[in-house]
Amino acid sequence: MQPYLYDSLDKALIGALRKDGRASISTLAELLKVSRGTVQNRLDRLISCGAILGFTVRVHEEIDSDSVRAIMMIEVIGQSTSQVIQKLKGIPELTRIHTTNGAWDLIAEIKAANLSAFDGVLREVRTIHGILNSETSIMLSTT
Repeated sequence: MQPYLYDSLDKALIGALRKDGRASISTLAELLKVSRGTVQNRLDRLISCGAILGFTVRVHEEIDSDSVRAIMMIEVIGQSTSQVIQKLKGIPELTRIHTTNGAWDLIAEIKAANLSAFDGVLREVRTIHGILNSETSIMLSTT
């Protein structure tokens, strides 16, 4: 199986969907100056090859105000990064995990329902074998 090569139309379609994931095929076609069939075929191909993993809802902060969002920087012992990442992926409150360079090996984005759940996530992460150190910062607002 040959990998799918993304062109400028694919990138423009993905960019438009990032701005408005609910945009209709007609609206996308008009915006991209192509036919509805072209948009539908590209969208189907991007979904089937895994470039688009799904569609989601972004909720306004005021509606989701009780949740706690944070970033956790993680230092890993030796060569255990892959094992640590697999363990972290099992924690549903960790919405994204990034590898990085510098003082920290990983950065995890956390979204917990409330402070109690957030505390539980921190405790669970601290029990993972291979994590040497971590530092967590709660996100207070987003501009």
